[in-house]
This record gives sequence, C-alpha cells and structure tokens, in this order.
Amino acid sequence: MSRRPSRPARLVASALAAGALLTTAACSDGAGGSGAAPDTAAEQARSASPAAERDEAGRVPEQPTGTVRTPTPTLTESGAKAALLTEADLEGDWNQVQDADKWRDQLLVGEVDVSDFLTAKTDASDCQELLDGLYGEKLLGEPSGPSAVTGFEQGDSRLLDQVAGYDRGGLDDRLEWMDSLPQKCDQFTATDSAGEKRTAQVTEASVPDVGDARAGLRVTVQGSTGGNPATLSLDVAVVRVGTSALTVTGGGLDGDQADAVEQGVRQGTDRLKTVLDGGTPSPQPTPMT
Repeated sequence: MSRRPSRPARLVASALAAGALLTTAACSDGAGGSGAAPDTAAEQARSASPAAERDEAGRVPEQPTGTVRTPTPTLTESGAKAALLTEADLEGDWNQVQDADKWRDQLLVGEVDVSDFLTAKTDASDCQELLDGLYGEKLLGEPSGPSAVTGFEQGDSRLLDQVAGYDRGGLDDRLEWMDSLPQKCDQFTATDSAGEKRTAQVTEASVPDVGDARAGLRVTVQGSTGGNPATLSLDVAVVRVGTSALTVTGGGLDGDQADAVEQGVRQGTDRLKTVLDGGTPSPQPTPMT
C-alpha cells in the first residue's frame, strides 16, 4: 500500500502544476486554441525575438503588412506591332500602306506668327510645337519604350495609327498639354519658307470613353497646294493605357475622318489592352511584304 505524499510535497507539486498552466496559457492563441506551442514560422519568429515589444500576455503584436502592388504591364516590341490596327478593324475602303512612317504633309510646315498672340506670346511656341508634332508624327514626344506605326489610305484621306510605350509622368503631361491647345491656339497664322500664309484652327474633338486617359483635337489648315486653294482637316485622338498609348490621326483634303478615327480608337484600345494582358488580338495584323 502506497504512502500519501506529505503536505509540503503536495504544495510543491501544486506550484509546479500552476507554473505549467501559466506557461501554456501564455502560448495559446487567445481564441479558443489548444494551448500548444507556436506551430507557424511567423509565430515562432515572434516568440524568439527578445528585442520585439510584447503585450501583457507575452505575445508579440501582429505588424501591419505593406500593400502589394500589381506590376504595370510592359509593352514589348512585338506587342506594339500586334496592337496596331488592321484593315479588318476599319469600315470602308481603307487600304494599308507600307510607308506610313514617312508621311509628311507640307501644309503643316510653317513658322507660327507670334503677332497673333498679343496677350500670351508664349502660346505661340505651343502652337508651333503642335504643327511640328503633327508633321513629324511625334505629338507625344519621343517614346521611352517600344513603338510601332501603320497607316491606311482611302482616296485623298489618310489614317495613321501609332502605338508606343512612354514615361507615365511625361505622358500625362502631354495629354494635359493637348487639352490646353484649343484655348491657347484657337486660330493663328503660319508662314512657310516661300512666304505663303496659312490659317490654322484648333478645336477640341470628342474621344470615346476608353482606356485610362484620353485627349482629342481637330486641326484645320487653310493654304494652297499646286497653286490651288486647299484645306487640310485632321482629327487626332490619343488614349493612354497604363504607360502605353495609341495615337490615331485621320483626315486629309477630302474632309475630316472623325468616324474612322473614333472606330480606330475603339478597336485600337481593345487590341492594346489584349496585348498588355498577355493575349493576342484578333484578327491578326496582315504582315506587310
């Protein structure tokens, strides 16, 4: 028959048991857990960190985590080409051409007459930049990433489509600059090297509500070609998608091509989005030979 432990021995055993319970409580998850030791790497790391601040129960408080940002899709050289419009994307009798990157309209050449800007002469430089940008097909400035261009003809009208990657801040600045041109430029005179004067008008043009940001202009230039009076009408639409943008310019001596530009913008934006999402637009652009 075993002997019952003496009173001092029972007190020592009770104290040890109480200490074990306190230790177990300190390690529990505080939400009805089993009280086992930490079983995740994060909890073990917090428990083992003597330098971290702890709460009254000895636990290290959870630290807020940073916001995870989704990387902005980057336009590639092949993606820029795949995002270009095709004949199948346009209604009418538009024919794709091979030399669109060499198009230059002489009616856009001229030195802006500063005397037209009596109250804000600095606006003359903006109007000059507009003409130069339209002539050199660099209205948004030099791309900082891949770029591609294609063009279409229908009678005396042309449609130019450009897709390129840009610096985000610079791209937003250019869109804001375009928005200011109808007020800054409105109507002005430009003189070419032969002394011929041309009257230019700049108004705002609507752009479909697509992409992340957009801007549109309508530019008309009255002058002469081949000794005969002529009027060049251009509709320009720019749409930003992330850090990429498409620029669709349409018009000519036959009159404006606002409908074709609008359709090109809608189709072109869809193609650019598809490319940036890692897909392949359909229909496929027809390879030029």
